[in-house]
Amino acid sequence: MLDILRRIVQEVNLAKNLEQALNIIVKRVKNVIDVEVCSVFLTNEKDNEYVLMATDGLNPDAVGKVRMSDDIGLVSLVGKRAEAINIADAVKNPRYQHFPEVSEEAFHGFLGVPIIHHRNVLGVLVIQSSKIQKFSEDDETFLITVAAQLAGAIVHAEASGGISGLKQRGDEKEHESKPIHGLPGAPGVAMGTAVVIYPPADIDAIPDRHILDTEKEVEVFDAAVKSVIKDITELSERLKNVLPEEDRALFDVYLLMLNSQAISGITRDRIREGNWAAGALRQTIQEHEQVFREMEDSYLRERADDVRDLGRRILMHLQEESPDKIDYPENTVLVGEDISASMLAEIPSEKLAGVISVRGSRTSHVAILARAMSISAVMGATDLPVAKIDGRTIIADGYSGRVFISPSEKVTNEFKRIIDEEAALSDELMELRDLPAKTQDGIEISLLVNSGLLSDITPSLQSGAEGIGLYRTEFPFMERQTFPSEEEQHSIYRQVLESFHPRPVTLRTLDVGGDKALPYFPIEEDNPFLGWRGIRITLDHPEIFLVQIRAMIRASIGLNNLKILLPMISDITELNDALGLIHQVYGELLEEGEKVIMPEIGVMIEVPSAVYQAGNLARRVDFLSIGTNDLTQYLLAVDRNNARVASLYDSLHPAVIRAILQVVESARVHDKPVSVCGEMAGDPIAALLLLAMGIDSLSMSVSSLPRVKWVIRNVTRDRARQILSDVLTLEDAAGIRKYLNETFEEAGMGGLVRAGN
Repeated sequence: MLDILRRIVQEVNLAKNLEQALNIIVKRVKNVIDVEVCSVFLTNEKDNEYVLMATDGLNPDAVGKVRMSDDIGLVSLVGKRAEAINIADAVKNPRYQHFPEVSEEAFHGFLGVPIIHHRNVLGVLVIQSSKIQKFSEDDETFLITVAAQLAGAIVHAEASGGISGLKQRGDEKEHESKPIHGLPGAPGVAMGTAVVIYPPADIDAIPDRHILDTEKEVEVFDAAVKSVIKDITELSERLKNVLPEEDRALFDVYLLMLNSQAISGITRDRIREGNWAAGALRQTIQEHEQVFREMEDSYLRERADDVRDLGRRILMHLQEESPDKIDYPENTVLVGEDISASMLAEIPSEKLAGVISVRGSRTSHVAILARAMSISAVMGATDLPVAKIDGRTIIADGYSGRVFISPSEKVTNEFKRIIDEEAALSDELMELRDLPAKTQDGIEISLLVNSGLLSDITPSLQSGAEGIGLYRTEFPFMERQTFPSEEEQHSIYRQVLESFHPRPVTLRTLDVGGDKALPYFPIEEDNPFLGWRGIRITLDHPEIFLVQIRAMIRASIGLNNLKILLPMISDITELNDALGLIHQVYGELLEEGEKVIMPEIGVMIEVPSAVYQAGNLARRVDFLSIGTNDLTQYLLAVDRNNARVASLYDSLHPAVIRAILQVVESARVHDKPVSVCGEMAGDPIAALLLLAMGIDSLSMSVSSLPRVKWVIRNVTRDRARQILSDVLTLEDAAGIRKYLNETFEEAGMGGLVRAGN
C-alpha cells in the first residue's frame, strides 16, 4: 500500500495544473479502493462554499457547477469538523443535500475526509458506494493518509495551474492574483522579474526557460548526449575485467536509452517547442521516471532510478558545455529552493530587488544578508512552483511574506503605490541620520550595526551608526579554502577598527557550526544546532582561538576601540577557560613589547542556561549581549531554518520577552551594560519593548537602523514602559504582535511595520 501511495503522490507532483492533479487523484483512489465513485470538492473561501472540482463516477458535466454552502451537506460537515465522516446510508442523513445534476441517487455509502494544509481545510476527498454499509477502517485510514500526503501537492498544482493561465475554481483573473504565503524575511516590497537559481545537477530544481534559437539549443543538447555516451562507453570498457558481462549489460541499456526516441528524441521535440535544453530534459526524465515507478514489476520499478541517473549525467554536461551566464534584468527577484549567501553575491547589487526562498526563515543567513543589503525577502514559501516562474513578473512583500506571481493590474498598481510610499519614507528617515536616538523625555540609547563583510563598512558609516555591535568574524573564514593566518585576520580587523575609530567595534570570535560550515573543516552531526559549534569548537581547538585573539588585540593597538564577544557560552567553565586563553594572549603580547590594552570582554546570551546564569556571567565580564536569534530558537525548540515550523518562531513570544527581562535585571545587580544584537533589535515594535526594559544598546542591520531611530525619537520611556507592562499580561506571541501593531497604527507609525506609509 505504501508503494501505491508513493506512486500516486509522485504522479500528482508531476501534474501540469490543478485540474490534471485532481483527475489523477480521483482516478487512482477509485481504482485502489475498488469503489464506484471518488470525488474532490475544494473550498472557495470567497463565497464560503465547496465546489465539485473532479469526479470519477458521478456526472462529469457537474464539475465546477455543483456548489454547496459551508452550512449544508455532508461534504461541508467534513470540512467544518476537519475530520472523517463515514456513513452507511448518506441519503437518509439529515445533512444530505441532493443535487439532481450529479446523479448520485444510487449511492448510499459515504466516506469523506478533509484535505488539510497548514491547518487550513483545502477541500474534501469523498468516496461513495451503492451498498448501504460503512466503509472499512482500512479504507478510511487509507483515504486519510492519501489526503494528508496530497494536500501539499494540491497546493503546488493549484499554484502551477494558476500561473499557466488555466482556468481553475473561481474567477480566473482573481486566481492569478491570489498570493502564495511564505514568511517575512526582510522588510520592503520588491517588484520585478523572477530569476530562478538552482544547484548543479539537480533535475527537479531546473526551471522552464523560453528560448528563441531552438536549433542552437538542440546542438547543445546533442553535444551533452554525445559526451555522456562517450563517458559510459569508456566506463564499460574500463570495468570489462572487473564486472561480469550480465552486470555490464546495464551500460548497454543506458546507451540504448540515450540513442532512442524515448529520451533524446522527445527532449529535442520539447526544445523545438521553445523550452531550453535543461528544462526540456527535466520534463522528459520526470515523465519517464513516473512511467517506470507505476509498473507492477519491482525490477522494472527500480529502473526509474537509472532514468534519473541518466538525466543527471546529461544535465551535468549541459551545465559544463553551456555555462549558465544569466543576463540579470533590472529589478531581479532571485527565486530558489534554498538560496545561499554566495548566490546573492553573484548578482550585481544594483540589479537585485528581492529574494524568495522555498526554505528558511527570517533568521536564515540569506535573510540577514538581504536586510544588510536593504532588499526585501520572503522565506519559507513552500508552495512556490519554482520550476514554472522563471522570467515572470513577481512581487515579494517582505512585510507579510506574500508572493504574487503574474499579478493582476489592480495588484500591480497597488504595490507600485506602496513602493513609492516606501521611497518617500526612506528619504524622510535618512534625515535622522546625524540625530541621536533619544526619546522625547531625554533617554538616549546607542544604535549600532551588525556586520561581517568589509563591503558593509561604507553603508554602515553612512547610516549614522554609533559603532559595530556585532562583527561576524566567521565570514572571512567561510570565504577561504584554509584557516586565515594571523596576519590575514589582523589586516581585516584593523580595517574595520580604523574605519569606525573612535566608535566601538565588537568582534565576535569564530562562530561556526550549526548552519554555518567551513568547506575545509567539515562537521557532520545529526543535530548540528545542539552540537559542536561556537565557543565549543574554539575551546577544543585553542590553536585557532589563540591566533584569532592575537590578531584582534594587535589590530586595536593605538585605536583601543575593540570589544571581544564570546558566542554560545552555556557554562561558567567555558567562560573561565576562554578568559584564561585571552589573558594568556594579552600577557604574551606584553612580553613581546606590544603596546596593547586589554579590551572589554562580553558574553553572548543565546542559550537558556546562560539566561539563568546571567548574574554569574556578568560578574566575570564587562558586558552582556543578547543574541535573540538563537535564544528564541532554543527557548521555543523551533528550528528557525525549517519552513514547516518557522511560523512558530517569534521573538515576541512571552517566554523570550521574560528571558530578556531576567538577563537585564541580573546584569543590573553587577552594574554591567546589556545590548541586543539579534534580529529582534532591528524590529521597530520589538525595539520599543527593549527600550522599556532598559537595554543600553541595540545592534541591527543597516536598513533597520533609521526605522528604529524614528520609533525611539517619537516615544517617551514612560510610554514604552506602559506598553511593556501591557504586553507582559498577554499570553501568546500573536496577541502581543497584534497589540503592538495596533499601538503603532494609533501612534501614526504603522508605515514602519507594514507595506506603505
